[in-house]
Amino acid sequence: MAIQIKTPPMGWNHWNYFGWEHLDEKALLETVDAMAEKGFRDAGYKYVCIDDTWMIRGRDENGDLVADPRRFPSGMKYIGDYIHSKGMLFGLYAGAGVLTYANCEGSYGRERQDAKKFAEWGVDLLKYDCGYLAPGTDVPHLFRRMGQALRESGRDILFSGCYGHTEVVDWMRSVGANMWRLSGDINDSWASVIRVAKNAMGVGHVAGANGWNDPDMMVIGLEGEGWAGRVNGGNGCTLAEYQTHFALWCMLAAPLLMGHDVRTTKPEIAEILLNRELIEINQDSLGIQGYLLPAMSNGDLILAKPLDGGDIAFCLVNDTDARKKMILSWHYCGWEVTDTVYLRDCINHKDAGEFTCGTFVELDPHSCAVYRAKRV
Repeated sequence: MAIQIKTPPMGWNHWNYFGWEHLDEKALLETVDAMAEKGFRDAGYKYVCIDDTWMIRGRDENGDLVADPRRFPSGMKYIGDYIHSKGMLFGLYAGAGVLTYANCEGSYGRERQDAKKFAEWGVDLLKYDCGYLAPGTDVPHLFRRMGQALRESGRDILFSGCYGHTEVVDWMRSVGANMWRLSGDINDSWASVIRVAKNAMGVGHVAGANGWNDPDMMVIGLEGEGWAGRVNGGNGCTLAEYQTHFALWCMLAAPLLMGHDVRTTKPEIAEILLNRELIEINQDSLGIQGYLLPAMSNGDLILAKPLDGGDIAFCLVNDTDARKKMILSWHYCGWEVTDTVYLRDCINHKDAGEFTCGTFVELDPHSCAVYRAKRV
């Protein structure tokens, strides 16, 4: 079966906070409950994804993957059923190698068997990584084998390809992937966030319905904690940097996969992640990734994202370390420079007014402004 993903998937993945050893069944089910109780599910965050290390090294007497009995004593079928009972979708991780990157059992040579088992467990998303590859294997071929196995599994399973290079855009869609990682792991720092965002800006032409560029999972709300925080070199971001992080992912039509501990979400972090005006831009049915506008001055970083119905979203980002005045013009977006345009401030949820021949905004370091624009 082939799943249709008309807009970027939204959800949560455990890795950026819990890392390779700290997630267990209790924490996962508490996270599922928190996603429902705190409004994330109803805002569109549907996928609850378990990353690497859920399985042991080795297989059972039938050759099937085995969940770590210490951390997940009820097994993956129980977890999938629980996630579904809360109105959400179940995501799971596997690796194309002999072993995963965390030295757990890989799916190499067992793709059909594993895909069938994932379907039996009720998996709705498979994050497929590389890991330790057998000598002489061809990476696109390995992903193609799992893509075909998923289509034959009897269940619609979103295929998330994770190889971490922009070059994957040349072949990932052809293997059946619905989203594909473009870089190595993000960490909880401004330098990492802006780096992986800029890396995604050059390949927007390949993104669209059923195939989305994936800069990486979000680090919003980690505040220097967890795997992508203190363990993996991140020292945390400011609230303004987290706001810019979310705005960029929305403009880039990126999958919105939260990575913080949802159970302890602070109100200011929830305000960022539950911003429905930005989510609407990300989930717009036209499915176009935002593109860079020519800089009007000082190397300005400005993205424009055409929306269904004729509106255009603009995101102005001050990626420098000093306060900056930035000029917004709609000359390069299909409108005339002299057109009168109504702007809606999507971060502060207020009308900015009508403007002719463009406008400007002054932004603090690492902050942004996002406008939804309509020609009057």
